[in-house]
Amino acid sequence: MANKFIIGGIAGDIIGSVYEFHNVKTQDFKMFGYGSDFTDDSVLTVATMHSINDGKFDYGNSYREFGTAYPGRGYGSGFMSWLYSKDGKGLSYGNGSGMRVSPVGWAFDTIEEVLEQAKRSAETSHGHEEGIKGAQAVAAAVFMARTGSTKNDIKDFTAETFGYDMSKSCDEIRPTYGFEENCQNSVPQAITAFLESSDYENAVRLAISLGGDSDTIADMTGAIAEAFYKEVPEAIMKKTMKILDGRLANEVMEFSDNYGY
Repeated sequence: MANKFIIGGIAGDIIGSVYEFHNVKTQDFKMFGYGSDFTDDSVLTVATMHSINDGKFDYGNSYREFGTAYPGRGYGSGFMSWLYSKDGKGLSYGNGSGMRVSPVGWAFDTIEEVLEQAKRSAETSHGHEEGIKGAQAVAAAVFMARTGSTKNDIKDFTAETFGYDMSKSCDEIRPTYGFEENCQNSVPQAITAFLESSDYENAVRLAISLGGDSDTIADMTGAIAEAFYKEVPEAIMKKTMKILDGRLANEVMEFSDNYGY
């Protein structure tokens, strides 16, 4: 049994869930507010874990299986159209591809494998170029963070590989940042929050303080921060695992046993 669960992205989602439509532009907020719960971000992150746990890497079937098993968790309209369609692939560029991909950054041993698997996970329902880029950027950041890259390395790779503008600080982003559900206007912001952080909790607080799609930004930031700092505070980890139901928690435990730190 893993001593630590790979829970950083899921915890960020749960913490951010109550602030998605009630943004706070401050880092001074209650970590687990009234009604904190897992959303589609957590469900589909666990679905990615499941597709890796079973060794089939059949992301599309996993997303359909978990998406239909956990309805009403805040799925985007593009994903919902794909979920109940008979088409093989969707063309969304929503940030759903980035919020669910973090397990890929833990499970593979080279950046080339990570980028390829992130693409495979995205193109099921988020086959637009920006949807694929968003997934690859988050997965690459997780991989680089867990394998010893510096923050400057991660920032430079993100800017050069994906063409994201990484020049603005959180203080510059925050005043005018609004609700954005696409990858190109939420993935760079999530990575920036990680880059400016001092530890896991600070990373999540920075992410949520930006406003916008708070649960998803905190999910992506939290996943990268966990990989970099190799820690989620025990109280946050325990609370997160308690909020998940048995099926989701068991998938997290299995994935952590196989790929944890």
